[in-house]
Amino acid sequence: MKKLIVSQPEENLTSHEVSAEENKPKLYLGVDVSKDSIDACLLPSNQTWHVATDDASLESWARELPYGISLVVMEATGGLEIPVAAALGTRQFPVAVVNPLRASKFAKALNYRGKTDKIDAHVLALFAERMQPDAHPLPTEKQLEFNEILSRRRQLVEMITAEKNRLKQARCEKIRAHIRAHIAWLKGQKADCEAELGALIDANPVWSEQEKLFKSVPGVGPVTARTLLAEMPELGTLSGKAAAALAGLAPFPRESGKWFGKRFCSGGRAVVRTALHMATLSAIRCNAVIKEFYQRLVQHGKPHKVAMTACMRKLLGIINSMSKKNERWQLVQKTT
Repeated sequence: MKKLIVSQPEENLTSHEVSAEENKPKLYLGVDVSKDSIDACLLPSNQTWHVATDDASLESWARELPYGISLVVMEATGGLEIPVAAALGTRQFPVAVVNPLRASKFAKALNYRGKTDKIDAHVLALFAERMQPDAHPLPTEKQLEFNEILSRRRQLVEMITAEKNRLKQARCEKIRAHIRAHIAWLKGQKADCEAELGALIDANPVWSEQEKLFKSVPGVGPVTARTLLAEMPELGTLSGKAAAALAGLAPFPRESGKWFGKRFCSGGRAVVRTALHMATLSAIRCNAVIKEFYQRLVQHGKPHKVAMTACMRKLLGIINSMSKKNERWQLVQKTT
C-alpha cells in the first residue's frame, strides 16, 4: 500500500494514512548460547525456543524464525556462538555479538536477580531492543581458519615459554632431554602454523596488500601485522578514537564535581594490545616518529608505562590512517 500524500502537516497524519508496513512492530531476538543447547527469546511476542546446538537442529530452528527480525543479540562465548551465528546468517538476520559484561550489567540495571538460560535470553532480547548494538558481518570460512591458526600459534608460544622455564628448574638429565625434545617439537609446530598463515595470506590479495602496508611501518613485524589482520579487521573504517577504544587504549575520564581522578584504559582486545606493545618497544628505537614522541613524553615527566600506552595509541592511529588511505609508511613519513 502506498503512502497517501496530502498537503496537511506531517504531525496531523492519521493512522490509516501510514502504510501497514511501517506499523509492524520490530522484532528482536536474544540468544543465550551454551555448549549443548541454546535458549532464544523473541520480542515483543515473548516466544521462546530451546534448541540443541547440532547443525541440523540449528538450521531447522533458523528456518522456523519469522522474517523481518531487526536484530539478533548473543554473548561472546569463546567460539560457541559461531555455529549459531552462521545458522542465523543463512536467513540474512543482522547479528551482534556483545561482551558478556555489558549484558550482565544491563540485567543488573533492570533489577533481574534470577539467572537462568531463559532469563538470559530474555535479557539479551531486551538488550537488542533498547541498546541497539551494531551488527557486524559474519567472518568467512577463511577468516575463521586464519584466526584459529593464529590463535594456535599463540598457544604454542606460551607452551614453549612454559617448557623453557621447566628446563631451567629440572635437575634430572632424562627429564631435561625430554623437555628439550618437546620444545623442539613445539617449535616445529609453530613453524608449520606460520607457514600456513603465510599461505593463506599469499592466496588472498587483499590480506597480502594489507600485511605489506602494516609491515611498512618501522617496528611492525609479521606477528603484529597478522594479529591486526585477524583481530582488528575494522582498521581503515574507524576513527582514530574508535580504533583506540576498540583496542582498549583509550583513557576514560573519572570525574565527579570538583574531584578529578586518574584516567585509565579498560576493556578492549587484549591480544591486539599485546602485539602493539611488542611493536612499540621496537618502534621507540627504530621509528623516528614514535621515538621522538616517546622521548618528548618522558622529558615532560610521564612514567614509562604511560608513555608506552600513548605510543601504542599513536602507532595504532597511524596504521588505521594508513589503512584508510591505502598509503604505505614511505608516503606517510613524507607528510609528517
